[in-house]
Amino acid sequence: MIDETRIARRGLILILSSPSGAGKTTLTRAIAADPSWALELSISVTTRARRPSEIDGRHYHFIDREAFEDLRARDDLLESAEVHGNCYGTPRRPVEKVLGSGRDMIFDIDYQGTRQVRSKLSGDVVSVFILPPSMAELRHRLERRAEDSAETIERRLANARTEIQRWSEYDYVIVNDDLQNAFTSLQGILAAERLKRTRRTGLGAFVEQLLAEGDGRA
Repeated sequence: MIDETRIARRGLILILSSPSGAGKTTLTRAIAADPSWALELSISVTTRARRPSEIDGRHYHFIDREAFEDLRARDDLLESAEVHGNCYGTPRRPVEKVLGSGRDMIFDIDYQGTRQVRSKLSGDVVSVFILPPSMAELRHRLERRAEDSAETIERRLANARTEIQRWSEYDYVIVNDDLQNAFTSLQGILAAERLKRTRRTGLGAFVEQLLAEGDGRA
């Protein structure tokens, strides 16, 4: 049996978006932590204050507003957005290097960032939107997290309605009612997208080899 991984291909960008609390970060970390998928996790820069549970350089690169604006002015960000009064962005060069080597990256970004990445690297993007099963459950998850003030939770819930309206801009939509089922769906999406003909740059050479075997030239 042929090892499919030996056929060269260009890497893809798997983007997960959702309203805060719907599960995109949990799903992103789960599939990024599974070595069988060999995904590179995109680490965004942000001006947001670090939460107690977060580690600088692992969850985000925490920088000040001046440093962020300098990156954006030099076009060193693949995407940038302002969410809940804070700036987020993805450094461009590391992403292009990973894709060119045939490896895949996973992004945890909002719909604004998704639009920007798609506009620059449309053929490389696979976008997935994560929906909560209900607004009541979304509120419960935000409150259970116990990392935001009551005022912040209300703002996130208000913004969630705007974000949810963007669902139709995405290639795939997963309702995160059960985390394991959502994770299984995400794995299926990634497996299928890796087999797309347009991404597999080595297929032409492989087919030529097959035809040469068939006519006795190999």
